[in-house]
Amino acid sequence: MVPLHRFVLAAVLSGVPSTVHALATGDDPLRATRAAGSLVGGGAGAGVAVHLAVSAWWAFVLTRLGVRGVVGGAVAGLLIAALDLEVIGRRNSQIRALPRVPQWLDHVAFGVLVAARGRR
Repeated sequence: MVPLHRFVLAAVLSGVPSTVHALATGDDPLRATRAAGSLVGGGAGAGVAVHLAVSAWWAFVLTRLGVRGVVGGAVAGLLIAALDLEVIGRRNSQIRALPRVPQWLDHVAFGVLVAARGRR
């Protein structure tokens, strides 16, 4: 099981690439959060709940599969992005409209943060 502190860090920090991109380009930094919320018919608040639920699911999956290390986490993040963004997300206009590279980087960051082991 992923330690709670690592899950929280991954869930929060994995959004840094898209947030930085949004701020740098003058886009709305909550746009991706609202897009996630649109999956369940809600806005930003629903998006936070969706993000946490999806993050918990993927953290569980990565842990069960034994994904470890930066490279393993990065590869897992790429695979998750392909499924989340390009298979499931393409059916949702708000997710489809998000800038792709920052979203993919968010997923890679998530995988790395979940799978990387700190010093004990």
